[in-house]
Amino acid sequence: MEGDDVDPLLPVDPGHIGRYRLTHRLGAGGMGQVYLALTPSGRQLVVKVIRPEYAEDDEFRARFAREAEAARHVGGFHTAQVVDADPGADAPWIATAYIPGPSLHAAVRADGPMRGPELRALVLGLAEGLEAVHACGLVHRDLKPENIILAQDGPRIIDFGIARPLDATNLTATGAVFGTLAYMSPEQTEGQRVGPASDVFSLGTVLAFAATGANPFAAESMAATVRRLIGPPPPLVGVSDDVAGLITACWARDPGTRPTPGRLLDSSGAQRPLPQTRSEEPVRTRRPPAGPSPTRPATGRQHRPEPEPQRWIRRYRSLIVLLLLALFGLAMPSLFGALIG
Repeated sequence: MEGDDVDPLLPVDPGHIGRYRLTHRLGAGGMGQVYLALTPSGRQLVVKVIRPEYAEDDEFRARFAREAEAARHVGGFHTAQVVDADPGADAPWIATAYIPGPSLHAAVRADGPMRGPELRALVLGLAEGLEAVHACGLVHRDLKPENIILAQDGPRIIDFGIARPLDATNLTATGAVFGTLAYMSPEQTEGQRVGPASDVFSLGTVLAFAATGANPFAAESMAATVRRLIGPPPPLVGVSDDVAGLITACWARDPGTRPTPGRLLDSSGAQRPLPQTRSEEPVRTRRPPAGPSPTRPATGRQHRPEPEPQRWIRRYRSLIVLLLLALFGLAMPSLFGALIG
C-alpha cells in the first residue's frame, strides 16, 4: 500500500500463485508472506501465502477454508474484498483486492497524530468495519495500525481473521504467539479464548496510537508490555475528553463490559445532527424599541396629516399667549379710568 515499504521479490519467492503473477513483497506476518500481484488482465491484488509449518495441519486447513468463505461475505466496503483463495494448495493462499493508500501507521509517522474531524472519521470507520466483520462470525485477532489502510473513501481493515484461524486454546497448546503483543487484549496474553470484545480492546489501542502517535502499552520488554496490558488503563495525555473516554471504555478489563462496535458508533455521534452552516442559520433581527412606532400611531388608526392652519397655531402657541397677555396689560389702565369717570 502507498507509503509503506514495497520490496522486490527474492530468489526464493515463487513467480506465480495460482493464476496471479507476483511482482513485489509487501511484508510478512506471523502466519505467512504477503505479496503484491497482478491478475491476467493486469489488475493489482494482494496475495497472502501461509507458511509451510501451518499448511501441514489438517485442522488449520479446514478452519482456513471456513473463514476464507465467511470473509467473502464481509464485502469490500470496510475491508479488502476477498477475490480468490485456495485452502487445498500445497501452500494455502488467499487473494484480496489491492487498496491504494498509506497504512495508519505510515500516515501517523509521516504527518503526526490525528485530531478533530479526522480522528472522529477514523473512529466511525473502524467501528463500522469491525461491526461488519463480527456480523460474519469473524474475529480479527490482530487489529493494529499496519492493518488499517487509509483509502480515499475511509479506513479499510485488512488481514483479518483468516490469517489467524486458530482460536486461543490451539495457540496456547502449540506454544505459538499470534498477533502483535502491544495491540493484544489482556485475554489474548493470558491464553484465554478470544471473541469480538478482544478486537474492541485492540481498537482502543489503535485509536490511542492515532491520537497520540504512540502505543501506551509498548515497553522495552515483552514482560513489561504484558504487565501494562493487564494493569489499569494508562493515562491519555493531550487527547480530548470524549475520545479519551471512548478509548478507556474499550480498555475495560472485563470483556463483557466493553462497548460493542454498534455502541461505539452511537456514542461517537453517528446519529448527531450536523451543525448548521452559515446559510442555514436562522436570521436574527434586532428587537424594536419600546413604545409606539415613530411611523405608526399607538392606536393603530390610520395617520392623517394635520391641516396647515392647525399646524401653524400649534407651533406658535406660546408666542400668541405672550402677545395676548401684553395687549391685555396695556388695555387695563384705560379700562379702569372709564369705569371711575
